[in-house]
Amino acid sequence: MELIRGTDALSVPAGETSAVTIGFFDGVHRGHRAVFRTTVRAAETRRLRAVAVTFDRHPREILTPGQEPKLLPTLERKADLIARLGIDVLVVLEFTEDFSKWPPAEFVQRVLVDGVRAGHIVVGSNFTFGHRAVGNLATLADLGATYGYTVEGVPLLQMGGRPVSSSSIREGLADGDLGWPTEALGRRFVLDGRVTAGAGRGARLGYPTANLEVAPSMLVPGEGVYAGTAFAAGREHVAAVNIGTNPTFGGEPSHVEAFLLDFEGDLRGEPMAVEFWERLRDEAKFDSAESLSRQIARDVERTRAAVRLGAPGRVR
Repeated sequence: MELIRGTDALSVPAGETSAVTIGFFDGVHRGHRAVFRTTVRAAETRRLRAVAVTFDRHPREILTPGQEPKLLPTLERKADLIARLGIDVLVVLEFTEDFSKWPPAEFVQRVLVDGVRAGHIVVGSNFTFGHRAVGNLATLADLGATYGYTVEGVPLLQMGGRPVSSSSIREGLADGDLGWPTEALGRRFVLDGRVTAGAGRGARLGYPTANLEVAPSMLVPGEGVYAGTAFAAGREHVAAVNIGTNPTFGGEPSHVEAFLLDFEGDLRGEPMAVEFWERLRDEAKFDSAESLSRQIARDVERTRAAVRLGAPGRVR
C-alpha cells in the first residue's frame, strides 16, 4: 500500500481514477471494514484504484481542544490494518484549523477531484465533512453531479442490536471490559508504546516487568490485571499485564507494566505492543510484598492457561 501525507503530495497520473473512502477510522473496527470492503469491491468492478483518505489526528483535537477522545490505534498501526484490507493508497491529511474551515465544496474539489481523481466515493451513512460538518452523503451526491463521480453509502453495522462504533469500544476498554471491544473490533485490542525504566520492584519480587510508556493521546484500558501477549525484540511472548498505581507500595501515577513469561533481557528503549486477551482481576492493595508476590504467581499461571500463541483473532 502506498502512503501519501498531505495535500501537497497528492499527484495522480492523468487518466487514473479512484474509488475513494473517507473517515478517521479510529480502531478500524468491523463497521469500518465493511466500508473498506465496499470500496475495494467497487475499485475491482470499475478497474479503479482503491484509495482511503484519513487524518493525522482526531478532528476534535482542533475543533474542541481538550475534549477529543483517546485514540484506539496509533497512526502506524491504523495504516497497517488498512493495508491488510486491500486498499492501494492511504492518504493522511493534516487536520489543521485552516483545513477545518474548508467548506464541503472546497474539500471535494481539492482532495477528491483534483487530488485523488475520485470516480466513485464510498462512505458510512452517517458521514459528515466540511466546515461545521455541514456536508453529508447528500452533499457528496449533489457535488458528484457536477464533478462526474458516483456515491455509495454503507449502513452502520450493528451486532446483537448494538451499533458498532469507536466510542462504544472506548467506553468498554475504559471500564476494563474486553468482551464488546474484541467483538466490535473483530480482533483483540493492542496497545503500542516504548519500554521505559521503572522502579524495579517487579524484579525484587521475582517478576521483572517492562514498563510501557504510551503517548498521552492513546487510550489505555481500565486499571486491573490482564492476561495477554507482548510483541518485543522481534518475538511474541505470553505476558501478565498490570495497569494501575501499585497501591501496595503507596500508590503512584497509573501506568502499564508487563511481565513477559519465559523471557530474559533488557527491553528499555525498545518498542513494544501489548495485546489484551482476558481481564483477570482488579488491582488490589496487599498487606506485604510477600502476599503480593504470591498473588502475582497465581496471575502468571492463569495467564499461561488463558493465552495460546497462534490462536484465532491475532493481529499479527
